[in-house]
Amino acid sequence: MTVTIYDVAREAGVSMATVSRVVNNNPNVKPQTRKKVFEAIERLGYRPNAVARGLASKKTTTVGVVIPDISNSIFSEVARGIEDIANMYHYNIILSNADKKKEKEIRVINTLLEKQVDGLLFMGGAITEEHIQAFKTSSVPVVLCATADEQRTIPSVDIDHEKAAFDAVNVLLENGHRDIAMISGTLQDPANGYARYQGYKKALEAANIPLREELVRIGNYRYESGLEVTKYFLELDNRPTAIFAATDEMAIGAIHTLQDNGLKVPEDMSVISVDNIRMASMVRPLLTTVAQPMYDIGAVAMRLLTKLMNKETKDASELSQVILPHEVIYRNSVAHR
Repeated sequence: MTVTIYDVAREAGVSMATVSRVVNNNPNVKPQTRKKVFEAIERLGYRPNAVARGLASKKTTTVGVVIPDISNSIFSEVARGIEDIANMYHYNIILSNADKKKEKEIRVINTLLEKQVDGLLFMGGAITEEHIQAFKTSSVPVVLCATADEQRTIPSVDIDHEKAAFDAVNVLLENGHRDIAMISGTLQDPANGYARYQGYKKALEAANIPLREELVRIGNYRYESGLEVTKYFLELDNRPTAIFAATDEMAIGAIHTLQDNGLKVPEDMSVISVDNIRMASMVRPLLTTVAQPMYDIGAVAMRLLTKLMNKETKDASELSQVILPHEVIYRNSVAHR
């Protein structure tokens, strides 16, 4: 039979209210009484009912996290940062995978809110008007993680994707490359895909290099699209000397297509990207990339959410947009022309 708070109170010889205060770490309990209650809990194997505690305190100590693709190592690293900080502040995580589908994302958001989570972290992906409407129905704080809404009205933690791409292309420019191709993410994602494309474009403009439309192709952020798009680049009469991929996965796909076609990286063609996933240091040659601090993005986002949930700041706008620094990681996939 399930052990109840009544059983613990009877075993310890105290009231149910006293047991409740002990379980909820209320300081207004004598040490001797607290010891008696804990001994009774241990003897009986009592586990507090989280749902009942939530109804009483109007808090569930639970945070909902929407992840776009759990198989993507970027988001798994962000999730690690979220969980570590959540544990530090005694919050439980409900992690929901949305498969990068807007309809499923909206459904997951609403499901988590129905479960009465104390806060919501939305990770990655484009923020549409439908997302914003779903967030507006929430009575709990929402923080965007590794993404941002176009109007910057929702608290978020991210990097400057445009500047990260600009810096990546500059590495190629500094090494004498002028015919630089880009494997872009979707341009319908203003916070990530479009921002990285803009960084590519602005780097070329700053170097007075005309944009060649045939050197820009859209991928889906994954390895397979890096393979396919690079095949297209190799069929051009005027091939690029370097490829900037918007993600490491697409860059690794590009490297493998080049190698499968008898080309050497970086001697025949250089490759650079953004993210710095673990595979970037496992592929050969080692991939030069712009690192975004994925663990820190998750950790800072969770800490921001705890501040909002616990009303630790009077002015939430002070915390609304957090931009973390990125860093160029020089390895072996870029050569001088």
